[in-house]
Amino acid sequence: MLYSPTRSRLVRAALVGVTVVLLVGVVGLAISTFGQPDTPAPAPAEEPTSSAAPVDTTRPASAAARSRGALAPVVPSCDPVDFATSAARALFEWDTTVPVALAQYKGRLLVVADPSGQESAGLALDLASYLPSPPAWEHLREYDTRQWLEVTGALVPDAWTDAIGRDPNLVASGTFAVTITGIRHRAGTWDGEPVTDQFDVALTAFVGCEPTYPTCSLLRLTQLDKPLR
Repeated sequence: MLYSPTRSRLVRAALVGVTVVLLVGVVGLAISTFGQPDTPAPAPAEEPTSSAAPVDTTRPASAAARSRGALAPVVPSCDPVDFATSAARALFEWDTTVPVALAQYKGRLLVVADPSGQESAGLALDLASYLPSPPAWEHLREYDTRQWLEVTGALVPDAWTDAIGRDPNLVASGTFAVTITGIRHRAGTWDGEPVTDQFDVALTAFVGCEPTYPTCSLLRLTQLDKPLR
């Protein structure tokens, strides 16, 4: 097995002991912006300050593909930062207004999971804490809710670099932690009127790359807003 339980212990320790609580209140998170009929429509948040090039925050770029029932895959890469960035965008991007099932959003991330299967069950639990539950998804559909991520930063955190520097044999060669920061955009309708909101978010993705795997794979995720620094 390429990614053994012994060599994955640092990933597990980081998830369990430092940053992750898998049973996140996902339903509350999913409907916090829309879907509360007896509360007023949320006011748009202030525009973020970013040095990145302007982006269209009214709808994610792959909406046309999703309208045909297709999802853009996580972009394959041998670069851990590029791969983790693509995976993070896929993690946050969903749209209840198009003919794509909730399971497909989870499935496109499981496709790039640990090929050995060692971390796949844990990753499935991680994904469940980020994506809406089926009941929440149906509720969100009533408000034409869609979500996507504007990535503002991606790097291997010092905490991971320091740990690997102290003992390079703690994990399989080519294992990285990549901390992603960004702005989670959410849009929908309320009483027939368009509404939008946005939130700063951060997470760490653990990925396995060369030489253990020929291309990067997604191993685990930390709890939302509890990244490694």
